[in-house]
Amino acid sequence: MLRLYVIFVVSGFAALLYQVVWQRTLFAIYGINIESVTVIVTAFMLGLGVGSLLGGWLSKDPTKPALLLFSGVELTIGLYGFTSLGLFRWVGSFTLGAPVLVTFVIAFALVLLPTVLMGATLPLLVAHSVRRSGNVGRSVGVLYFVNTLGSALASAVAVFLLLGNLGQKRTVAVAACLNLVVSALAFLQYVREKRTLVAAEVNRASSAP
Repeated sequence: MLRLYVIFVVSGFAALLYQVVWQRTLFAIYGINIESVTVIVTAFMLGLGVGSLLGGWLSKDPTKPALLLFSGVELTIGLYGFTSLGLFRWVGSFTLGAPVLVTFVIAFALVLLPTVLMGATLPLLVAHSVRRSGNVGRSVGVLYFVNTLGSALASAVAVFLLLGNLGQKRTVAVAACLNLVVSALAFLQYVREKRTLVAAEVNRASSAP
């Protein structure tokens, strides 16, 4: 379980880096005012909430490999992360002079998609943890704690280290690379557990009378 906790700390770290950089990028494109702040924050919160519901729905089926789904979600977030700043700037130039409502809807959509994926990660890992331990309270509490810990660390590291030395583009690249690492580690953990389960079933079958 310790390996899963480390994976989710890194996942939360990457998610917060995106939030910091994406907000700054969108503010630079659309300006800093109460309307743009409201749209971006709302998109983040709504995306996390919808993603949590989606992840919960996917994790209800015990036949679905929650850890493998988590790996796929992290991979998708990472791939989006690599293209995100270029996409934001291209859309910003495309919508230059567009009506305010259209601009806000597009900015909302740009942030909503990846945050839905981020929101799905917690229920997927909780489902996997519960299937292994059978303890719902501990699984939810510990995973939520380590993910929040990763986000807290990222908020400090982004401000005091990454943004000043690497800039926005490289900071987002760091976050995307972390997502790919998390995806790979989760996939390897899934394969390892699958092999262990198969070996246990073979041993049980061979020892049966």
